Amino acid sequence: MTGIPRSILYTPALSLDRVVKAWNYDADVHLIDLEDSVPPAEKPAARIVCRDALEKAPRPGNIAVRVNELGSIAAVQDLVMLSECRVGPGIVVMTMVTTAAEVTLLRQILASAGARPEIYVTVETVEAVGDIDAIARVADGLVLGSADLAATIGVEITWEAMLAARQAMALASARHGTACIDTANFRLAEPAVLAEETARVRALGFHGKATVHPGELDVINQALRPNPDDLRLARRVAQAVQEANGGIAVLDGNMVGPPFARLARDTVARGDAWAARFSPDGGGK
Repeated sequence: MTGIPRSILYTPALSLDRVVKAWNYDADVHLIDLEDSVPPAEKPAARIVCRDALEKAPRPGNIAVRVNELGSIAAVQDLVMLSECRVGPGIVVMTMVTTAAEVTLLRQILASAGARPEIYVTVETVEAVGDIDAIARVADGLVLGSADLAATIGVEITWEAMLAARQAMALASARHGTACIDTANFRLAEPAVLAEETARVRALGFHGKATVHPGELDVINQALRPNPDDLRLARRVAQAVQEANGGIAVLDGNMVGPPFARLARDTVARGDAWAARFSPDGGGK
């Protein structure tokens, strides 16, 4: 099982110093953005920044690059740059995807250049939400893109407006074992909004959350990274059901059975995979 990031920090590829400085912040994955945060006229320079940053990255497997929409010339130029890099990112994030075929095509293009990064899809079109199961089957991760999705639907970015998309993503990711990452919070002046939203998406089954501001990382990491107490309890649940020969057991006054044991084993496996890839002791950083 590959470790799933619990926090992704987006940094625009506008300055090499800015990108490298961001690596000092405690994010599981540091994303170099070539898309919305880079004005069209600055994209050629941004690709040079991206290439130089990748070559300086201490852990390129935990660096992501968000490329432009696959059908655009900007995306072609992004992919040529990535194919020519001596060091590639561990994750490539797609934008404005509408079908699973786009994910397969990108994977084939990168493979033809000898690159096999994980492919994450920004879910920000109505078509992507409608085709979410097929997309989750061929992608390695889903990232909610609330700004473009809300603009397309013609609504504000609220919990209620994004709930259907979040539920669809959570169910599809659970079915196919795909990473499920929530959108960035745009109400930066209201930290209570971030804390509430992070807790809510965890309850839905999301694994991680994106952010554009390093000041939000502590809240996200505390809420979504594996909790030692939770992992200890999960191991006890799995052991109790095993000792009951796979049947029903009582643990601390609560009934637990095979479904609880399955969730417990998955929790432990995901926690171990996260630690191996991202924790300081696991060597992921």
